[in-house]
Amino acid sequence: MKNIRMARWVWLLALPLAALAATADDYAGRWPLTLERADGGAYRVVLDRDVYRQLQSPALRDLVVVNAGGAPVATAVFPPDAPLAQAGGNVALPWFPLPVDAGATGLDIAAISEIASDGSLRRVELRGANADAVGGSGFVIDASRLREPVVALRFAWSDANAFDRGYRVSVSDDLRQWREVEADGRLVQLRNGDRRVVEDRIALPGVRAKYLRLLPNTRQQGPLALTGVRAELAGQVAAPALQWEELQGRRVEGRDGVHFEYALAGRFPIEAADVVAPGNSTRGWLLESRDGDDSAWRAAAAPWVAYRVDSSEGSSRSPPQPLNRLVRDRQWRLQARSDGAREAPVLRLGYSPEVVLFLAEGQPPFALLAGSARAVRPATPLPQLIDTLRAARGKDWQPAAATLGQREELAGAAALQPGTPIDWRRWLLWGLLLGGALLVAGFAASLLRKRPPAG
Repeated sequence: MKNIRMARWVWLLALPLAALAATADDYAGRWPLTLERADGGAYRVVLDRDVYRQLQSPALRDLVVVNAGGAPVATAVFPPDAPLAQAGGNVALPWFPLPVDAGATGLDIAAISEIASDGSLRRVELRGANADAVGGSGFVIDASRLREPVVALRFAWSDANAFDRGYRVSVSDDLRQWREVEADGRLVQLRNGDRRVVEDRIALPGVRAKYLRLLPNTRQQGPLALTGVRAELAGQVAAPALQWEELQGRRVEGRDGVHFEYALAGRFPIEAADVVAPGNSTRGWLLESRDGDDSAWRAAAAPWVAYRVDSSEGSSRSPPQPLNRLVRDRQWRLQARSDGAREAPVLRLGYSPEVVLFLAEGQPPFALLAGSARAVRPATPLPQLIDTLRAARGKDWQPAAATLGQREELAGAAALQPGTPIDWRRWLLWGLLLGGALLVAGFAASLLRKRPPAG
């Protein structure tokens, strides 16, 4: 009987502890995590659009990883390039101009090339080609000596005139069979007075191939006076390319004139912007942002000119504009620097997904919880631990990979509503005091019921 009564008291005292473990009720969604291997110890997982759309905290504090028992584990958010990616190398590559219309005529490059025994190109024969037009049909780049994936090509030229050239990039290991990896890589050089806009880099999806070929998308007025090509190489984990959120805006007429306002759902780490207007257009823009209606608008990027020119020879667009800083604001505003803007253009906001690191504390499976107006992830010394691990295991050490599964609904929209956070420590203290008082009262009642000894 005594054991039954004690179990009852223990159960009552454990109620506040059970409430402490119920962190899932404070979050909108749950994402199961699949581990690359079971013995990783520390893991990294790249955030995606669905997670960002749930986050409420500007510092991403409403995000945590839990184990099979629902207990939070050490969790921290890192930029996409540290400490998860090794800085890629930058290597000069040999390049060879192609004869005029090499791409249009399906010229067999292997038949006009001399290849060394190690696979490197010695020359591309240009017999019969117009020397003044060499390069007008593109270039072949020799990457046969590289052992790491190429994530971008960077070009140098001597042209002084303005141009906007589009190229499709293909790769091959034999100069005969080619696989396209980029449909519209842009090389741009524009001038307006003392101002100059240059885009000399074509990003690639981490390709491994002996040769790369650039062919123009449209017939060009003349060859590009190329002077050098460099390859950017991936590290062990390459930082992901920019991803884009496209926003539809509304026209607003205020005291300061006409502008267009946009709403961004989620705490995306925005670092670039692009304006897309229908048809041919050119207009200067000023981009501002704020976190809410009670905040002041702040300039998010330097004023820039966005343009689009469509013709029978193709389409040319201005490159994205980098922001002054990384911005997680929810409200955005575009102001045209000249009259005439009637309809709201599409505002594209670009971001690089960040990475969550966590320690495998407790039993798997692990899951990521995100989206809460009440819960706050506790601070942990995880960044210092990662630095210690890299120092002990070598600079090439990387956390094991984990991937997000399908989102599972927890508290949903209710977790995103602001409210007074529950002070579980206070409730625990009161529970302990109440339990202790009841326990003492129970012992007292037991003593009072006992009969006095005879005599």
